[in-house]
Amino acid sequence: MRVLLKRYILWLLILLCGKLAVAQDHMYSQFFNSPVYLNPALNGQFQGDLRMNLIYRNQFTSVPGGFNYLTASVDYNIPQFGGGIGLIFTRGNEGTAGLTKNNIAGIYSYSVGSDDFVLSFGVQAGVTNRTVDYGKLVFSDQIDPRLGYIPGSPTNAESPRFDNRFYFDAGAGVNLALSDFNIGGALQHINRPNESFTGTPAKLPMRGTAHVSYRWDLNKDENLDEDEKSFFIPSVVFYKQSTAQSINIGLQYKRHNLNAGLWVRTAGSGGPSAITFSLIFDLFLNKESGEKFRLGVSHDAPISGLNYSNTSGTTEGSIGYETTLPSRTDAYHKFEGARRCYDFY
Repeated sequence: MRVLLKRYILWLLILLCGKLAVAQDHMYSQFFNSPVYLNPALNGQFQGDLRMNLIYRNQFTSVPGGFNYLTASVDYNIPQFGGGIGLIFTRGNEGTAGLTKNNIAGIYSYSVGSDDFVLSFGVQAGVTNRTVDYGKLVFSDQIDPRLGYIPGSPTNAESPRFDNRFYFDAGAGVNLALSDFNIGGALQHINRPNESFTGTPAKLPMRGTAHVSYRWDLNKDENLDEDEKSFFIPSVVFYKQSTAQSINIGLQYKRHNLNAGLWVRTAGSGGPSAITFSLIFDLFLNKESGEKFRLGVSHDAPISGLNYSNTSGTTEGSIGYETTLPSRTDAYHKFEGARRCYDFY
C-alpha cells in the first residue's frame, strides 16, 4: 500500500508539472527518425520517391497510467520543385484518466536554391481530437482516511462540460542545408487553438523548435565513395512552448549502415534532465535504387528531477522505409549537387 501510494504521488507530481507547463507537447529523442514531426520543411526531403516513418515513445515506463506517444507519417518526393506532399498522424495518451490527443494533418513543402545550398519551406494543417475519461479520475472525497481509495465510491465533484473536443491546428517550418551545416526552425499551433473542456478558453501555446547539425567528414582527404565514409554529426535541438523549454545536445557517429548517438537533454527551471543513447541500423534492400529499411532504438535515463528507479526511464522504437516507385521514369532531381538535409541523419 505504501509503495502504491508513492507511485500515485509521483504520478500526481508529473501531472502537475505538465499542467504548469501549459499543455506541453511531447518531443522525440530520435528526432532524426521522425523528421516531419520535427519540422514540416523536411517533408519530401529524401533520395527516393516514397518514405514512411513510424516512431513510438513510452515515457516514464513505471509511472501508473503511462505516457505513450506515436507518430506515423508518409511523404512523397516531387523533385521538380524540390519538396513534396505528406500526411502525418500523431497520437498521445497520458495518465490514468486516458487524456488522449489524435491529430492528422497534411503537409506541403517547397525548396529554392542551387548546387551550393537548398532552402526549404513547409506548411502543415490538420485537425486534432482531444478526449478524457472522467470516470477514471479519483477525487479527494473518494479517498477514505483509513482504507484509501475505494473503487466505485461516489463523488460530489462536478464534471466539466465536455469530454471531447475537435479543433483546427496549423504549423510551418523552414530549413537550410549549406555546405556541412543544416539549420532549421518550426512553429506549431500557430493559430493558438482552444482545447478547453470546461468552456473557459484555454489557448494552446505555440511550440517553437530550432535545430542545427554539422557533418564532419572523417575521410575527407581519402578517395572513397560516400557510403564508405565515416562521419561525426553533432547536433543541437531547442524546444520552447510557453514557459517550458528544453535543449538536446548530442553527437552521432555514422559509418556504413550503423549510426550510434549519445545525447544530453536539459529541461531548464529545475525540470527533468536525461542522457539518451541511440542506435540506428540502415538495412538496404537495393542500394542502387535507394530502397531501405531503417530501424532505431533509444533509451533516456533521467539524471535530475525524476528518479530512474521510480520511472524506469523512457524508451523509443522507430522504423522507416524508403523506396523508388517503378512508375517513376523521370530521373531528374533538383539541386543535384547540393548537400541535402537527409545527409545529416
